[in-house]
Amino acid sequence: MTAATAVLRAQGLGKKYRQRWALSDCTLDVPAGRVVGLVGPNGAGKSTLLNLASGMLAPTTGTIEVCGGRPATGPAQLAKVGYVSQDTPTYAALTVADHLTLGARLNPRWDASLARDRIRRIGLDPSQRAGQLSGGQRAQLALTLGLAKRPELLVLDEPVAALDPLARREFLDDLTDAISGQKMTVLLSSHLISDVERVCDHVIVLVDSRVQVSFAAAELIAGHHRLTGPDGASADLPAGHQVISTSRAHGRTTLVVRADAPATGSASWTVEPVSLEDIVLAYIGRQTADRSSDSRPAAGLGAHR
Repeated sequence: MTAATAVLRAQGLGKKYRQRWALSDCTLDVPAGRVVGLVGPNGAGKSTLLNLASGMLAPTTGTIEVCGGRPATGPAQLAKVGYVSQDTPTYAALTVADHLTLGARLNPRWDASLARDRIRRIGLDPSQRAGQLSGGQRAQLALTLGLAKRPELLVLDEPVAALDPLARREFLDDLTDAISGQKMTVLLSSHLISDVERVCDHVIVLVDSRVQVSFAAAELIAGHHRLTGPDGASADLPAGHQVISTSRAHGRTTLVVRADAPATGSASWTVEPVSLEDIVLAYIGRQTADRSSDSRPAAGLGAHR
């Protein structure tokens, strides 16, 4: 991936709080023009990375470039990035209309028509105070503010984590509709793989600050398989297959593998497709096993595309 096609580039990026590293040695390219899912376990560094991307934090080590410049270095750079955090912050005493007025004053690219139309379409009362809105309504208001800013990169840090399943689905469906046809990159952090599958066309797996894979979602699924065979069959594993996770039960071995070529069955192994959720869990489980054995893989396993 070249600099021209990456909306975010991090090299050896780290953030330290006193004696604790919240993010360390993170190298990552986020492709432009995509809806990108950033997934990983709690403590992987996802929120820290997004705060660094939005300019709310400064790195301790390494570099980060967003939309061609350092985050938050001036009004022009700030205008390029929209950010909606997990708590979807709004001002409780201000009305919905007040939020739109404030957005227009603070953002040079503000799209007042988009904001008004969207508020009307999702049924928010402009005269209602934000403190009187439901969690789902506040999330929709925060998303409206982020979209109407017309950023090049819209960062969403688990914006639906506190919502019930129906409100979460409505938010994600509305996000998909809102960004359709727009020249915008969306970086969505979530620990819910089903949400990522629903809206994202590119997936980045971040574990222990390290990028495990960064692929188009369809490529990621196509390049991984589940192989099942008898215990002791690992010696017969076809060439070009990298084992991501291993489990054993009832005399059978099950592998999640990454294959350089289409996987085929053999006398020892049967091949099945594997879901995105199982792929992500395999990489997370792999890192957990590596930590327990005091070993650690090289940064950036797999090609970034």
